[in-house]
Amino acid sequence: MQSYPINELERLTGVKAHTIRIWEKRYGLIVPERTKTNRRYYNDDQVRKLLNVSTLLAHGQKISKVAVLTEAEINDQIQNAPGAADHGIATDFINDLIKSMIGFDEHGFEKIFSAAVIRYGFFEAMLQVIYPFLSKVGVLWSVDVAAPGQEHFATSIIRRKLMAAIDGILPGERTKKFLLFLPEGEWHEIGLLLACYMIRSQGYDALYLGQNVPYEDVLQISGVLKPDYLLTFYVTPRPIEELTGQLKLLQERNTHARVLVAGKKELFGTGKARVKNITYLDDVKGLLGFLS
Repeated sequence: MQSYPINELERLTGVKAHTIRIWEKRYGLIVPERTKTNRRYYNDDQVRKLLNVSTLLAHGQKISKVAVLTEAEINDQIQNAPGAADHGIATDFINDLIKSMIGFDEHGFEKIFSAAVIRYGFFEAMLQVIYPFLSKVGVLWSVDVAAPGQEHFATSIIRRKLMAAIDGILPGERTKKFLLFLPEGEWHEIGLLLACYMIRSQGYDALYLGQNVPYEDVLQISGVLKPDYLLTFYVTPRPIEELTGQLKLLQERNTHARVLVAGKKELFGTGKARVKNITYLDDVKGLLGFLS
């Protein structure tokens, strides 16, 4: 069984560590184990319970009422939670995806994914459920080569769904053209695949080059295709001088295109460290402004 420090529990459930401690002390909601240095850690069952509590709170219940319920009563209320608000429904889907991920429940994960698509449609399901889910579990900007198996399990399913959806979109008829790639040393492509789906679903052409693409290849292809936009992601730490040098080259050799860069914001620095005439996207949603 996986163990989680309190900061991981906060990331997965969306409940602040301070609040978790209060709930432990005031209500005995969950009882953590302790390391030899007295640090809290939690197991899969406790994560699931806190996710269920979070779901009930999203439907308007009070923590004082939920805390006195048994596990069976909490599960029963989860099964019968009214879909009063769209925000609550999205929270349900996200929390259920996390629970399926924790338990390596492929059937459950697929079922929840399909239910979200049925409710919202694929595009809105990506924005309302899958993107927040990926952000919550920290895999959109992941740089950990040895990422937990649970995250690999979830992202492999989502990657498969995205690639199938992208393949099902007919060539775009709108005039903007996008060239998408991950530069050398970058392998985590979920965010880029999501961007590719968003672009194509809005009727634009998107040439997807994939992972770990040498800069000279990108420059050569861009020189031939003359895209309107180049989109890339940086998440792997590297010296700021190396990063800015690559981005300057990309911008100087592609004066015909607007360069869009997403990824971990702390990699790009601020102010003078940023390359002029390059647009930095805070997240994939920032791309929507270029698709109108």
